[in-house]
Amino acid sequence: MGPMISSSLKPLVTRAINPVAAFAHARGVTPNAVTITGAFGTILGAAWFYSHENYFWGTLAISFFALSDLLDGAIARFSNKGPSAWGGFLDSTIDRITDAAITIALLLPLIREDDQLAYLGLATLVTGFLTPYIRAKAESFGIPCSVGIAERTERLIIILTGAGLHGLGVPFALAGAFWLLALLGLITVGQRFFVVYRGLAER
Repeated sequence: MGPMISSSLKPLVTRAINPVAAFAHARGVTPNAVTITGAFGTILGAAWFYSHENYFWGTLAISFFALSDLLDGAIARFSNKGPSAWGGFLDSTIDRITDAAITIALLLPLIREDDQLAYLGLATLVTGFLTPYIRAKAESFGIPCSVGIAERTERLIIILTGAGLHGLGVPFALAGAFWLLALLGLITVGQRFFVVYRGLAER
């Protein structure tokens, strides 16, 4: 099973963001500069807003900076050189850092309050790292492994929606997001384990 949202939503957003990318490229803005700026904005936004339990405005700030993940790729496509290997590596690595920063910032108030939900948040942190790791390891064996019910786009939408609704006072919004992420994360890891097992067994 492929990603639930990425395959349909991302192309639509990319088309919408292309005029902004063309404008930025014409003024000398580089994809890597956008990637790094977006990362700093996301990390600082999560660290400040979420750790101070200001979930709604934190979600708005992080959502704004998260668009850099699409903007940097769009700018690279407008470049004569196209996407670079270094840019791809930088983008992928920073994705892991920003994802962890968001989850950890949400966990800090839970840990301070000795909330049992923090343990579930830690589980989502682990599956969030395992999902791209398994894919990278599989591809090092020459096995395509992009399957999964919840890739990064889905996980980010779920956690930001849960945090934002939690900030608006919706009961169990954050808990529901963590439970959903934990479940989908386990399923995705299991799907990728099966793909790698089958790929290696068929050799």
